[in-house]
Amino acid sequence: MAQQHLEPTDPLARPVTGEALAGYLRSQATEFLRALRQHRETGAAAGGSQESVAAARALRRSARRISGSLHTYRPLLDADWSEGMRPELAWLSGTLAMEHAHAARLERLLAALHRLSGSAALPAQTPGTTPPAPGGAPPAPERGNLTVGAAKAGALLDRQLTLARTRAHSTALQALGSSRFHAVADKVAVLASEVPLTAAAATTDLGPLAAAAEERLRDAVAALPLVTAGSPYNAEALVHGLSPDPAPHPQDAPWHQVRLLLRLHRYAREVLYGPDGPVDVRLLAAGQALDRHRDASEAAAAAAQAARTPRIAPATAYALGVLHADQRHEVEAARFAFQQSWQKQTVATA
Repeated sequence: MAQQHLEPTDPLARPVTGEALAGYLRSQATEFLRALRQHRETGAAAGGSQESVAAARALRRSARRISGSLHTYRPLLDADWSEGMRPELAWLSGTLAMEHAHAARLERLLAALHRLSGSAALPAQTPGTTPPAPGGAPPAPERGNLTVGAAKAGALLDRQLTLARTRAHSTALQALGSSRFHAVADKVAVLASEVPLTAAAATTDLGPLAAAAEERLRDAVAALPLVTAGSPYNAEALVHGLSPDPAPHPQDAPWHQVRLLLRLHRYAREVLYGPDGPVDVRLLAAGQALDRHRDASEAAAAAAQAARTPRIAPATAYALGVLHADQRHEVEAARFAFQQSWQKQTVATA
């Protein structure tokens, strides 16, 4: 990356110290407490109101940012406090995310089923998200055969994922009422007014720690098979994706790790530049592509899991197999989109 020559008006023209980190953590802790109050006021009925869902999303958002900042800037924070907080915030964020994840997965899979079977009962997926096969459109199933099993496949997915969502909702409610959560909330309340910085933090430049987070991201991206992802249709990956092995797809894990590191890099930039800092649209595009990658890979896994249900009809299993292949195509499309956005970013900073 070429050296940047900062103008006097650039926010980073002067070193950004631990005081900026303290201000960021206090603001995120305040957001956490505000979201928690809203969540309690809007109730927690099954399915949740829009306000309750928005409050849970805000809780996850602030918890992720606090946890990510504790990770990136941990040398400037009390070690025992920081190492105790991070896993608890990760537990909370993950627990609150599951209900929404199951609901979104079901919506995605049902929309794909209707699109593949030619039904207009649900809106079609966004055009252009499925990668073309070499020389033309992606392989299309025989819609006559698919339609026979699509309805039962949809009903099976609806039962399984709705049950999973209900259980996730109950788990989230239990978590929010637990002593473990109250201990986390108490620590966040203290953080809103008092950040346990080290003695050296007030004069330490945050830049090198943020740069280290970016370097970890770049190293992880460099290890990805971007040459393969440079083709909009990765037949080899698709073949592996059709494996009956119930374990997570082996090619997905490095991409999920890049998604996590990209998020940490974005949070590190937020600390440096503050709430009114510049937004890197290339990073946003790359992050959106990796979000789509995660969603498609998890949807494919859900379709495969449903296909393993004992004693389902062959037509239902066929429809679920086609759905699984479709979502693995979406995985490849997301990898291609990430590769394109990352190349633009590399060119822009070279």
